[in-house]
Amino acid sequence: MTSVATHVPRLLGWGRTLARHGALLPFERDARTPAFGRRLFRLARVGLRQPARPDFAGALMAIGPAAVKLGQALGTRPDLVGEEVASDLRRLQDRLPPAPFPLIRRTIEEELRAPLDRLFARFDPEPVGAASIAQVHRATTPEGREVAVKVLRPGIERTFAQAIETYEWGAAHLEGFGPEAARLRPRHVIANFKVWTGRELDLRREASSASELADGSAAGEDFVVPGIDWDRTARRVLCTDWVDGIKLTDRAAVLAAGHDPRALATVLVRSFLRMAVVDGYFHADLHQGNLFALSGDRLAAVDFGIMGRINRQARLWLAEILYGLISGDYRRVAEIHFEAQYVPSHHSPEEFATALRSVGEPIRGLPVGEISVGHMLEGLFAITRDFEMPVQPHLLLLQKTMVMMEGVATSLDPAVNMWEVAEPLLRGWLRDELGPEAKIANALRRDLGTLARLPELIRRVEKRYLPPSGAAPVGPPLPVVATVKLPRVATYAAALAIGAAAGAGSMAAFGG
Repeated sequence: MTSVATHVPRLLGWGRTLARHGALLPFERDARTPAFGRRLFRLARVGLRQPARPDFAGALMAIGPAAVKLGQALGTRPDLVGEEVASDLRRLQDRLPPAPFPLIRRTIEEELRAPLDRLFARFDPEPVGAASIAQVHRATTPEGREVAVKVLRPGIERTFAQAIETYEWGAAHLEGFGPEAARLRPRHVIANFKVWTGRELDLRREASSASELADGSAAGEDFVVPGIDWDRTARRVLCTDWVDGIKLTDRAAVLAAGHDPRALATVLVRSFLRMAVVDGYFHADLHQGNLFALSGDRLAAVDFGIMGRINRQARLWLAEILYGLISGDYRRVAEIHFEAQYVPSHHSPEEFATALRSVGEPIRGLPVGEISVGHMLEGLFAITRDFEMPVQPHLLLLQKTMVMMEGVATSLDPAVNMWEVAEPLLRGWLRDELGPEAKIANALRRDLGTLARLPELIRRVEKRYLPPSGAAPVGPPLPVVATVKLPRVATYAAALAIGAAAGAGSMAAFGG
C-alpha cells in the first residue's frame, strides 16, 4: 500500500504541471473557490510563465498516459468539470512518442511465444500510431493477410496502477469535502475509470468486444468491424484485419477520394443508434481517429477498448425522456426520473418538471434538424446540481458518445444533424417500444416475471435483504482507502487529485 508520503508529493508535482499550463487559473479566478484554495493555486504557479489560455489537454499529456486517459474520461463529464474544461479535454489526441521497436518486438515474441519472423512475413518497425496505452504497426502474415498489430507499451500496467492508486486516495479525501463533492461521487468516477482501463490493458477483451459488436445488428454492409486474428492475439498483443481506408480526421482526403460526407454522416449516426438503442451495446469512442471511410461510402471502426452497455429498462426510460422533452410532456419526464431514482425522493416532481421545461421549451417547435444533442444535454447537466441528482455511471458513456458522434457527423457535413438523420430509426423504435402493444407486452412480461420470482423474493425478505430497485447497475467495488486527518494545506493538496489528473477536479471540491 502506497503511503501518504508518496501520494502527497505526487499530487503536488501534478499540480505544478497543471499550473505551468495555466490549468489552475480558471479555478483561482472563480469567486466560488475558497480564499485559501486561491492562495494555494497562486503558490503552485510561483516562478512560472503561464499561457494566456489554459491548456488542460497539454497539461495531462505532460503528466503521463494515465492522466491522458482520465482526462478523456472526464471530458465526458461537463457536470463535474464544467463545459469549458470538458470541451478542451475532448481534444486530447492521445499522441505520444512510440516505444523503441526492440521492446515492442520482445513483447510480441513473449506474448505469442514465437519469433517475430515466423509470426509475420513482413513487420513495419515504424508504428502507424502511438497512443497512451498502445501503439499499432502494419504487418503481413505468412498467408499474405494484411493486418494491424496493436501492442501495449512496455511497463504501462505498472504506470497505470501507481497513478490510479493515487487517484483513489485523492478521491476518497475529496469526497469528504461536502455534499456537492459527495453528489459528484469522485470515488465512483475513479472506480469506473479503473474498470475501463483494466479492460483496455487486456487486448483479449478488446478482441472479444470487436467480435461481439460484429455479431450485432450494427455490423452490416455499411459499417465494418475488422476481423480478429485470434492465433496472433494475446493479453498484450491484438492482431486484426488491416483497414484500407481514409481516416475521418483528413476531411480533405475524404473529399478528394470522392466520398459523400452526408452519406458517411448518415451511416455513422444510424449505425451508432442501432448499436445503442436496439442492441444496448455500442462503441463508446467514436472519434474521427477511430473511423475510416471505405469505398461505397461505408465506414470502418477500430479501437474497441471502450464499449458501452445499457440495459433495456434504462433504454426505455431514455426513450420516454427524449420523447417527453420533444413533445412537451415534462410531467412524464419528471415521473421517469423519480421512478428510476435519478432524483432524490424529497424533491418535488412538479418543481423538477418546471426545471425540465427550461430545457424542453427552447427546442419545441424547431425543425428536427435544428435540435442539438450537445445543447440539450448541457441543459440537463445544469439541472442535476440543483436537484442533487447522483451521477449515473452507466449513462456517462452513452451521453459522451452521443455528443462525440454528433460532432463527428457535423464535421463531415455542417448541415447534417443527428436527429434529422436518425428520425426514421428512432420513430420506428419508439413506436415499437412505447406503443400500446409494446406496453401490454411489457406489462405481461413484468407480471409473469414477478410471479416466477415470488419464491426467491420471499426468501430474500426472510433474510432481510432487498436488492436495489433502480435500473442502474451496481458499480464496481470501491477500494478500502485509509483516509488521514491532514493539516489544512495538505487537505487542499489532496483535493487536487482529480484536478491534477484531469485539470478540473478542484472544481468539484469547491462547488464549481
